[in-house]
Amino acid sequence: MQSGDSGACEGRLCVVARHLSSGITCKEEGCGNIGAWIAASLNGRSSTPPTHTRRATGNSIRRGSRPGASSRRVEPPSSSRPSPSRRNARGARPRSGWCSTKGPASRPRSPRKGRGKAEGLDPLALPTRLQTALQALYGHYAKTFTLWEEAGISVPPCFIIVCNNTSTSKLVYDFISGFQRQNHDGSTTLENGRLPLFRNFDEHGTPLPRPNTLLIDSEQLESGDALDDDFRGMAADEIDRFRREIVERTGDRHAAESLTDQDLLREVMNTVGRQGRLGGSIRCVVSVAMLTEGWDANTVTHVLGVRAFGTQLLCEQVIGRALRRQSYDLNEEGLFNVEYADVLGVPFDFTAKPVVAPPQPPRETVQVKAVRPERDALEIRFPRVAGYRVELPEERLTAQFNDDSTLVLTPDLVGPSITRNQGILGEAVDLNLEHLAEMRPSTRLFHLTQRLLYTKWRDAGEAPKLHLFGQLKRITRVWLDNHLVCKGGTYPALLMYQELADMACNRITAGITAAFVSEHPVKAMLDSYNPVGSTAHVRFNTSRPHRWQTDPTRCHVNWVVLDSDWEAELCRVAERHPRVKAYVKNHNLGLEVPYRYGSESRRYLPDFIVLVDDGHGDDDLLHLVVEIKGYRREDTKEKKATMDAYWVPAVNNLRTVGRWAFAELTEIYQIESDFEAKVASAFDEMIVRVGGTPLEISA
Repeated sequence: MQSGDSGACEGRLCVVARHLSSGITCKEEGCGNIGAWIAASLNGRSSTPPTHTRRATGNSIRRGSRPGASSRRVEPPSSSRPSPSRRNARGARPRSGWCSTKGPASRPRSPRKGRGKAEGLDPLALPTRLQTALQALYGHYAKTFTLWEEAGISVPPCFIIVCNNTSTSKLVYDFISGFQRQNHDGSTTLENGRLPLFRNFDEHGTPLPRPNTLLIDSEQLESGDALDDDFRGMAADEIDRFRREIVERTGDRHAAESLTDQDLLREVMNTVGRQGRLGGSIRCVVSVAMLTEGWDANTVTHVLGVRAFGTQLLCEQVIGRALRRQSYDLNEEGLFNVEYADVLGVPFDFTAKPVVAPPQPPRETVQVKAVRPERDALEIRFPRVAGYRVELPEERLTAQFNDDSTLVLTPDLVGPSITRNQGILGEAVDLNLEHLAEMRPSTRLFHLTQRLLYTKWRDAGEAPKLHLFGQLKRITRVWLDNHLVCKGGTYPALLMYQELADMACNRITAGITAAFVSEHPVKAMLDSYNPVGSTAHVRFNTSRPHRWQTDPTRCHVNWVVLDSDWEAELCRVAERHPRVKAYVKNHNLGLEVPYRYGSESRRYLPDFIVLVDDGHGDDDLLHLVVEIKGYRREDTKEKKATMDAYWVPAVNNLRTVGRWAFAELTEIYQIESDFEAKVASAFDEMIVRVGGTPLEISA
């Protein structure tokens, strides 16, 4: 997390930079940018979340000057004096700095650019960390909204969401304000907004004439679609006032009488927070590159960045939207009253310095390949599974749950649950998810069962099997009571997030599948173009320095590219174990295991394939898929559950590619002393579990 710096007061309205860290920092050292990582996740730039803390603290900025921190609270000090002009109140501009997010490439989760490319994407499938950031900041906004109403303020506070492109902005806009989902039969179903104060539909699904949430980007301004057909009638007085202003400014009465929807939408944007104007009722603005400069709404209290910020100047421009004071009137002491604004996901750093990268010597490059024909006897062949087919009964459903069926909700999975917004001066505030605790257990049970029925027990284009709802509800209740764990300030209501609900549905379905695996075998669907892979096809170049040169009597491939020292130890043990006939590292080999993590289809790459003589003879060796894993996250549980419940049974049911089993090496990470002996012991135990007896290995 960043630390904040204070700006010069100079007898006017000084600024204390307050960095409200979201608890998620980007992978670049010293950067606290949640927006950078979320935008990278949406665009497929980063496949792993940055580090985070459950409870984050930060700095703040006072309203009235240029900011200097990632996210902040705005407050004038008790010694401040009124500024003679708004320009002077804003203060000096800090130096530019750089903030970027770097990460390995992954499959895109939403299109990079273009509203048309977002078609077919589900707004309810936003990344869980983005949903958590929205809920945390919205929970504080709701309190601020209530305080403003009680104080008799005639306009609502404004919540700004800054997105990276028009496709992302549309998804976020639909998520918070509501949208019409297109059904297979051509009808539509309302999915109302997940943030009630920002909904643009009433409880009957009728669009509100005066929207609470406004989408502002280039495509929306060109179309003018953000305004309902009844808007002109409801806002007749404000539109007449707008026409009079046009005549006064330009003298063009024709232009005033021929206002288009685009003209009205621009006026709504320009008058956010102004009583009696077209934008006076707007509570939330979702924007793309439209609110950097020249937009002077003075009711902005909350800002969320859902993008990466390439320069410090851009961060300053976005934060500048929240630096307009609502009131410049003095109190009884001749000072400004305190005003706060809260920001997530916009990083600042006054201490950024250029970094000179030292020259890197060229690395040695080697070719990793199958040694043919000398080692062809060590070839390992494997099936290339594209999917699974499960035929489950519909009369009586039961489930067998185990430890891997448990879903643990933690800030690591859902995002920070508590964010401390603490400035150098002024009041501190915690942004949390406590408002989610109000959801009734029966509501959670109903929605999760409904999601399970509609996603797991219905084929495309078919009606849901509603007669199974009662049985699925019974199984879901058992899972919720025994296999849902909430830690670190999380709540069961987070299962309303579609991605987390799908994780739960995957665990429940795997338990049902495991209960019927003997009666209803799982079928593997192989790649129709390349059904079988082989070590004979391995050939690539690498410059990675961590490599293991394989024993020519145990491995078909000449090198193993290592990801950790533990993999090197596994290679050593495997080559010396008398029951191991051959092994290979799954690096550029092509062994992929399809599985689902939440709402997303993924492919899992196990670490090793080991051919083991488990007593069935050399013609029927056991193919042991080995995964080396230390810390087991929720995605690791999904991988293991898929291997145990789907991949291994399905491949063994083929009866054409040999016998297969799966095992994890996990406990070896807890032992520091005598590490090599522990690996050898764990390897022996693993072989005993899948079949066969251990043998003594000479030292």
